[in-house]
Order: sequence, then structure tokens, then C-alpha cells
Amino acid sequence: MARRAAAKTASAPSARAEANLARYREKRDFSLTAEPAGATLPAGGQGFVVQKHAASRLHYDFRLELDGTLKSWAVTRGPSPNPDDKRLSVRTEDHPLDYARFEGTIPKGQYGGGTVMLWDNGTWEPVPGKDPVKTLAEGHLHFFLHGHRMKGEWLMIRLKPRGKEKGENWLLRKIADDHAGGSDDLVGMHLTSVESGLTMEEIAAGVKPRAVAKRGKTEASAKPVAARKAKSPLKRKAAKAVGALPPPFQPVQLATLVDSVPAGDRWLHELKYDGYRTLIAVGGGEGRAYTRSGLDWSDRFAGLITEATQLDCRSALIDGEAVVVGEDGRSSFQALQAALKGDPSAILYYAFDLLALDGEDLTRLPLTERKAKLETLIASAVGSEAARIRYSDHIVGQGEKLLTSFCEAGLEGVISKRADAKYSGSRNGTWLKTKCIRRQEFIIVGWTPSDKQRGFRSLLLGVHKDGKLIYAGKAGTGFTGQEIERLMALMAPLAVKTPPVVAPRAAVRGAHWVEPRLVCEVAYIEFTDEGVLRHPSYLGLREDKKAEAVLLETEAPVAAAVASSEDGVDVAISNRERVIFPESKITKGQLADYYAAVADIMLPWVANRPISLVRCPQGRAKKCFFQKHDAGTFGEHIKHVGILEKDGHEEPYLFVDDAEGLLTCVQMGTIEFHGWGARIEDVEKTDRLVFDLDPDDGLAFEAVRTAAFEFRELLQQIGLETFPMVTGGKGVHVIAPLTPQAEWPAVKDFAHRFAQAVAQAHPDRFTAALAKVQRKGRIFVDYLRNQRGATAIMPYAVRAREQAPVAVPISWKELETIDTPAHWHVGDAAELVKRAGSKVLAGWGRADQVLPDL
Repeated sequence: MARRAAAKTASAPSARAEANLARYREKRDFSLTAEPAGATLPAGGQGFVVQKHAASRLHYDFRLELDGTLKSWAVTRGPSPNPDDKRLSVRTEDHPLDYARFEGTIPKGQYGGGTVMLWDNGTWEPVPGKDPVKTLAEGHLHFFLHGHRMKGEWLMIRLKPRGKEKGENWLLRKIADDHAGGSDDLVGMHLTSVESGLTMEEIAAGVKPRAVAKRGKTEASAKPVAARKAKSPLKRKAAKAVGALPPPFQPVQLATLVDSVPAGDRWLHELKYDGYRTLIAVGGGEGRAYTRSGLDWSDRFAGLITEATQLDCRSALIDGEAVVVGEDGRSSFQALQAALKGDPSAILYYAFDLLALDGEDLTRLPLTERKAKLETLIASAVGSEAARIRYSDHIVGQGEKLLTSFCEAGLEGVISKRADAKYSGSRNGTWLKTKCIRRQEFIIVGWTPSDKQRGFRSLLLGVHKDGKLIYAGKAGTGFTGQEIERLMALMAPLAVKTPPVVAPRAAVRGAHWVEPRLVCEVAYIEFTDEGVLRHPSYLGLREDKKAEAVLLETEAPVAAAVASSEDGVDVAISNRERVIFPESKITKGQLADYYAAVADIMLPWVANRPISLVRCPQGRAKKCFFQKHDAGTFGEHIKHVGILEKDGHEEPYLFVDDAEGLLTCVQMGTIEFHGWGARIEDVEKTDRLVFDLDPDDGLAFEAVRTAAFEFRELLQQIGLETFPMVTGGKGVHVIAPLTPQAEWPAVKDFAHRFAQAVAQAHPDRFTAALAKVQRKGRIFVDYLRNQRGATAIMPYAVRAREQAPVAVPISWKELETIDTPAHWHVGDAAELVKRAGSKVLAGWGRADQVLPDL
């Protein structure tokens, strides 16, 4: 009896604990919220919990079990394992002990309304000799945590109140030990619940919990964002239901280098930053950060993502620059590199464009409207002065005056943008850049030894021009001793005996050569008549750009650039009346007019990727041929990227980056444009998976349509969202966009095994065999589009077939009723442009996903 009475007493909180919970209960209506009312668990334990809480603003609730309740603080930016960081923690009311098990959604309108995740839990203990009840009252807590994520020694200190401040503000700090780390190593890497394994948007959508690692071990699913797996269709659908998915990557708008700032009030002007161009996508408490080429750098910019998730929106896609700004107010690329290695919290993000907001595509709005929405969005961030995400302001007109003041202040230069222009995701002349200091990327091709110390005296530099790697001089300044050591370590495994460039012997006597793989940024005065840099200075390595994409950049006359942006494409088309398609009498001029009309919607897909052209100089009925290399005969608008072949030598592959490039190809007799499944920034990482469903002659299109839907379902089952495109030929492409992460061997192997599996399951309908004799009456699943060097027809490209059909992106709904894969032709340019901006194709070809295991 006495034992039962004792047990009953132990099962209820103490009278003091009950009194401390009064404030907690006053704030809540337990008939509406699923939060626990308390008085159900015994006191006396030493548990702790951290709950990620998306209320009016995202924060992390840190709770320690002490004296019968959970002592609670709202940590605005989340815990940091960096001992140099002091995270503001606002003391809140005590919570009941059973709140440590709560995960779910607090109804809107209730106190703290929003999603709550069990982000971490475990046990804690005070530092020996410290009474935590006493030290809490005195204003400090010193303890050890034994959680899944938060571990080791921590300290909390109460700040003195300022003015009429009534609340308690504390600072949470990590003590240096084996569990210390970078500022964003915790909140940036761990994005799922330690109990349910769900993300914030999955919790909000009511997705069923999944298994996670056993308690007491590191959570198996807690990986850097860049290493994530593809979401299942169920989870993606649930997240979409609440409008919570971060928008996928889109190709970025590029600026043309010009010799002076454009005049007039039609142009607005912004500061040119010295950092990494970055797209930030947020939605449902999660986020991503992408480089200009689509590489996922979320792990490097985790702190920026965390702050971006606090913006007042369901989802957004923001374009801007990640920078570090010194005390002199100037951004510094070298300081940014140092911060990425040691102090990520010093990195700021200047946002200058808004591509999507709350599920709405904004790219077709004028720039001034997009920036107005962006400014309002950024203003919703917590603590404007301390915020790391900031709005990039601009002025209208007076560009030359602004450039002069920037140059005098030692700044980078000016970016000028047409105020009324839409966001094209390519280089179309509506964004121009004017530099105060000449600088660009170069490739390290070797080094000369120092005669005074270990290391090098200077770096030997190269750059691509007309598809060939040429010598550009040597840089001997701008290095710290630590940077010299780092570069020597990076260059050592790249050593080669044969020079990768032809260089003057006297200038490179005693040189040590390396494979042309490392890219650095260099400032210089000018190029000499011999084509080498004058007074070059090393600024730092560029990890967001591969050597293949480093091209010599030259200034264009501003008048020509302005004329192009206002009057359209300026490429002379000769022999406009020549009939290219004899069946329909379509001429070369009409073909050129079509490509000029669709350039804006085609360039985001075809620009800045290696291409192969189908050239038919005398028309499609006569000799046609593929061309992927060029010796410079196409002119300045056709670019070249050097790509290593199997035998180790480099070949100049063609690519275009603007409408002039497209039209120049047409002038040279091009009808079709085929592209690699990778961009020039990193040709080894693929950004799409393509299954070309090619029917045998005589097989009805209905069979292809049915096959496409089967592929969609099968790929959905392994987590890949897909999009259909009619090819303008006989078949359909089923396309799965990918974040560039997997390399060619893995992608080809995946595609091959998937195609074989489908063919083996339905041998009467499909074949993955190359031999045409085995395709009779069946659909050939062409997986070879997914190997290095292979190409596929690009969206909106014309086909060299009767009636000039066009390859066109379509929705799955449209595929249910479309009559033929050659439904559209050259005469449908106006309709295709209108379709591209409609809701029917909103988000076509874009998805945040990586290659799954198979």
C-alpha cells in the first residue's frame, strides 16, 4: 500500500512544477491543439529535446528537463557547434515533460501555430560541482549533452535586460571539444526528425512516419543536403499539396561584357559583386542552394538556406550572389573562400532577382515588378541589420556616373539591366556588365619553381580561345604562404611531362606542367600584343567552374549590345528565298524567322551545353551531315568548349549562348540542334536522363503513347519525376531532369539496366537491343542518349523531315490526346511561345532530384 502511494506521488509533477506550468496552459486550448496538457510523466530525469518549429518564423526550441518541467528557450538561428558563435536564445514558458514527445502541427490561430519536428533528443548532465537549479536562477547553465546531433560541452548565459525589456535573452554557445565544428554543421546537415524520419513539409502534410536509425546512434538519414536521395512520388505529392516544395533549379540569366555603361532610363544599374552566383530555393522549411550551372551547394551555404527559410512565403526561388564584405564595404572573393573553409557565418547573400514565389512563375514579368516583390519578401527577414540575406538595390539611369563612383571606391563594376525585360535564363543582351578592373577565370597549366623557398614562383595560366587551350601568361603575386602550400598539394597529383599549351620557352624555362583541371580567378591590366597577361594577380580558385568552361572574354561595343536587346537578333541571313523543305516550300528565311521567334524559350535548354548540328546547306532533301566541331569558320557568335576525347587529346565542341549563335548556325545551313545531357560548366555531370521511345516502322503512335505512360509510372516508383516531349519524328522522349551530381558511367549504367529490365518484362513490346532486326513490331528503348558524347534533339528544335516538324515539350495530360509526335511545325512559332509561358507547361523539365539506386 505504501509502495503504491509512493508510486502515485512520483507519477505527478511537484507542486512547484505545477505552478510553473500555469502559464503554458493559459496560452493553449487543448480542445483544439494536440499538444500535451502535462501531469503524466514522473519528474527526476535528465532528458533534453530540440524541436524545430515553423511558427510565424522558423526557430529551434531547446528544452532541458529540470525541476519537474522542461526549461525552454527559442534559439532563433538554431544551435551552432562553432565555439565562436553565440546564438541568441529567448527564454519561454516552462513546458510539461511529455512535450518532449510532441511532433506534429499546431493549428493556425493557436499559440505557436505551425509545424513542430522532433529535431534532436537525448540526455544531459550539468558540469560536476554545478547545481543547475541554482545556476539557472543566477543566469548561467554549464552542461554536457548526449544527443543524436547535439553532443559535448555547452554553455548558456543570460544577458542583462536593456531598457524596458521584460523577457529573458540568453546566449547558447558550444565549448571547444571533439564535437565542435562549423557554424552550419548541425542545422544545415540535419533536416529530418530523429523520431519519424520526416521532413518539415512531410510532417505538415501528414505523411506516415518511416523507420530511422536506432536510438543512441547517429541518424542514418542525416546526410548533407547535396547527398540526398530522390523523393518518392508520394512524398513529393504530399509536399505539393501544401505548396511546400522548394522550386527546382532554373538556368540563370547571363550578362554580356561591354565597353561602357548603357545610357537612358530604360536601364537600371546594380553593383557587380565579387562572389559566387547562387540560386536559393526554399519551401516548407527546407531549402537548396545551386551554383550558376545547377550544382547543388546546399551544404556550403547551409546557414544562408536556414535564414532564407524564415522568409514570409510558402516557397521562393531567388537569384543573387554569395559574398563576404570587408570593413571597407567591398566584397572580396578571397575572403569568401576563406569563409567557406573557416567561418561560413560571415557569408552574406545579396538577392537581385526573384524567379518564383508561392508556386507562381515570375520570369515573364518585367524586372521592375520582380524586384518590387523581391524587396517586399526580403523585408520579411528577421532583424534587417543582422540579416545575412539582403536586397540588392539599384538606380535608374546615370549609369556612367555610378560606374565612376564604384571604380573610385575600388569596387567590381556595374551590372545594367533592361527595366522592362523578362528573365530569359540565357544571354540575350538585356543584362550587361561593365568592369572597373579586368579579371576573369584562367586555367592553371603549370608552375615555375621559387629560387628562395619551397613552393612556386608563379603559376602558368591558360585559357580557351576558338576551342583551343592557349598560353595566357603567368601570375606571381596574390599568394599567401598557406595558399601556396594548398596549391602545391592540389597540383602534385596532376603533374604531367608534356606541356598542355604551347608557350615561349624563355618565359617558362624550368616549368613544371600539370593537367589543365584547376581554375583560378586573376586580375590583370590588359593583354599584350603577344597575347599574354600584363601584371596579373591571383585572386583565388574557382570551384564552381570547370576548366572546359573557361573561355576568353572580350568586351563588346555597348551600342551593338543595346541594339540587340531592343531590336532583336542582328544576324544577316543570306539566300532567304532558298527552299529548304521542298514538300512545304518552307525557305531558309522562314526557318531563320522561326528560330528568332523561339530563341527565348529554346535557349534555356540548348544554351551553354555542347551541341551537334544537322546541317543541310542545300535543303533537307539533299546532303545533310552532323557537325560537332568547328575550326573557327562560324564566326564570333559560335563558341567552343574543349573536351577531352578517349585518347587524351582535346577537341573543340560547339556551343551557343545567345540568339545570335542560334541564327548564325541557321545561316550556315543548320536545321536541327542536338545537345549533350550536361552543361559546359561541368561536362562530366549530367543534368537529365532521357529515354527515347523509338517505334518500329508501321507501329501506331498509340503504342508509343502507352509506352510513355508506362515509363512514367515505372520511374515514379523509384522516385523520378518525368516530363514528355514529342520529338517531331516518330517517338516520344521521357525526360527526368537531374541535379548535376552523377557522372556519365553511373547514368549510362542506370539507363541501360532500366531499359533491359523493361524489355525483359515485356519482350513482345520492347527491346533494348541495338540490332534493327530485333526491333520488328516493337519499341526500341534508346538508352544510349545517356552516355558521354551522345546527344538528343533539343526542345523547340526543327527536324529535317517533311513539313518541318518541331520537337515540343508537352504535359502528360496533353499526351493523352495528341495525335502525332510531329504535331507542331515551323509555322507554329507564335503558338509555341504562348504555350511556353502558360500554366500548361509551368515547371516543365524542372525537378529537384538525383539519380536513385536501382
